[in-house]
Amino acid sequence: MSSRALVSTVCPDRVGLVSAVTGHLFGLGANLRDATFAVMGAGAEFSAVCELPDGVAVEEVQDGLASLPELAGAQIKVTPFAFDPDPGPLARITHRVEVSGGDQPGLIARLSEIFTQFEANIVRLDAQTLPDHEGGRYTIRFAVSIPPERAGTCLSAIANTAETMGLTCTAEAL
Repeated sequence: MSSRALVSTVCPDRVGLVSAVTGHLFGLGANLRDATFAVMGAGAEFSAVCELPDGVAVEEVQDGLASLPELAGAQIKVTPFAFDPDPGPLARITHRVEVSGGDQPGLIARLSEIFTQFEANIVRLDAQTLPDHEGGRYTIRFAVSIPPERAGTCLSAIANTAETMGLTCTAEAL
């Protein structure tokens, strides 16, 4: 019987990371389900839910990844994944929202609380500082699942909050 594992790596960013990790997992016969990769500062993070073939243990996956030169100095964690790998209705992305401008303490907390008030689920979140002429711009991208009957008021609340903070906001329905 196959099993599922969560593979997570954090290491210095370098060319070839995704190729090395996914190539190794493919060589083991693992099937990738949901996966993410992001460069964060000078580091990089890769996470994936994998279906492991019969006879492949999480320890074997972790030891194999640790032997890859691309993952030298990495924090590698491979653990059993007990959750259903098939996303439920709250994972269906209905809107993409981008808020950008100057960074402010508590910005993500404040915006995410608005989504919570409207029973919207944040499915993906990406935030980063982008260099520009004025010393940097902070951009947050949300992929959210908003109940249809609350979408208009939720998006208005996000846009109004962004505006009061001197930020720009764009939203796209999918």
